[in-house]
Amino acid sequence: MPKKNPIFPGPQTARGAVLAVLLSNEDQTGAEPMRGRITLAAIVRALKRKYHWPIETESFPSNSVDGRATWATVYSLPPDVIAKALNAGGRDWLKSRKAGKEE
Repeated sequence: MPKKNPIFPGPQTARGAVLAVLLSNEDQTGAEPMRGRITLAAIVRALKRKYHWPIETESFPSNSVDGRATWATVYSLPPDVIAKALNAGGRDWLKSRKAGKEE
């Protein structure tokens, strides 16, 4: 089956917000609360399946604030995917996100 090209979601959606962080290739120290009951994992799943983004997932053991053992997950895009996406309209898409926030 041929590999599908990634699609940019709506710039002002929760999926758009998550993709913008992934395209920035920077660590996110905090996240604005997401409306409704959707989880970050569900958004990443949609970006992978519906929008064809090759998001990489790495999970590792961690400790919660109250000392319980838990798992932490890091999501990322390969650097070559980021570069290709930015050159294929990603920069304009990111600008449209910023423009939409100013209105």
